[in-house]
Amino acid sequence: MRLNKTRSWGRLPALMFCAAALLSAASGSFADGNDSAQRKTAASLLNRIHEAALQQNYEGTFVYQRGTTVQSSRITHVAARGDGEYESLESLDGAPRRMLRHDDDMMTFVPERHLLVMEHRQSRDSFPALLATSGDQVLSVYEPKLLGNDRVAGVDSEVIELDPKDSYRFAYKLWADAKTGLLLRAQTLDPDGQVLEQLSFSQVRIGGAIDKASIANGMRSTSGWTVVRPPVQPVDMEAQGWQLKPTIPGFKKIRELRRPMASSQQGQAPIPVDQAVFSDGLAAISVFVEPVEKSARKEGAGNSGATHVLVKRRGDFWITLLGEVPQATLQQFASTIEYKPSR
Repeated sequence: MRLNKTRSWGRLPALMFCAAALLSAASGSFADGNDSAQRKTAASLLNRIHEAALQQNYEGTFVYQRGTTVQSSRITHVAARGDGEYESLESLDGAPRRMLRHDDDMMTFVPERHLLVMEHRQSRDSFPALLATSGDQVLSVYEPKLLGNDRVAGVDSEVIELDPKDSYRFAYKLWADAKTGLLLRAQTLDPDGQVLEQLSFSQVRIGGAIDKASIANGMRSTSGWTVVRPPVQPVDMEAQGWQLKPTIPGFKKIRELRRPMASSQQGQAPIPVDQAVFSDGLAAISVFVEPVEKSARKEGAGNSGATHVLVKRRGDFWITLLGEVPQATLQQFASTIEYKPSR
């Protein structure tokens, strides 16, 4: 218990005062030590969560919940020694979809259109992976709370809550397998502690041998499918005249790319859309820029669960901001965006 230095000590003997002061200093050091140990443990757990998603074999069913939306998917992940990662992700609700991946090469099968989309993975932070950076960097803007043990899908887990140090992001509550660190459940919480979104395994098997053959064979079975390769390419938005330098702590640019988006007008060429992605390690914000004359949009804002959207017009461009952050964060991001045409 830290002593209040402004307190009047009256006739407390000097020896007692010195002893009390020493006790207070020791208590403060002990508390600081506990905080340091907790942060070290939390950073280690976050790194284990991310590594487990890439390095462990696992298969199971997980459920995504947002408001009244509930979607379930089945995932199989194989960390093949000397041959990288193999992954299968299949939607179990609504229109059938199946994604097969080997390392960063992705193939998405759309049966009702007999369409096969082949592309290169842009990020490595989708469930049950987690981080776009290190655990230490995450803890520069989130305060960790270790909440003890629990069970998810019959698996013993460690629970951690990450509370934002400011109002620009939401809190997160995570359950990780106590043995491997694999993320079993992730909740996004509003300032009142209410769940905005949740991803959770309902059934999972971790470890053991999983045959990669069905995934590898599926990626070779492309006969009869209409193959599409979206022309995604890197782009330097600053060279295009855009100044994207957010003042919100923790958010760093992790990639920039240009992709074509289908025009709403039949027969028109695709619209080039530039995208910059920023992340604080957990939350991500995308900034999309597209020309006004080729897109029928309106300014406005909205949200669904933890995901908010903001559309602004800047001269001859539409700017769309999308992210799992409060609306005020997108407004702050938008206020710092500047466009200076290159001469």
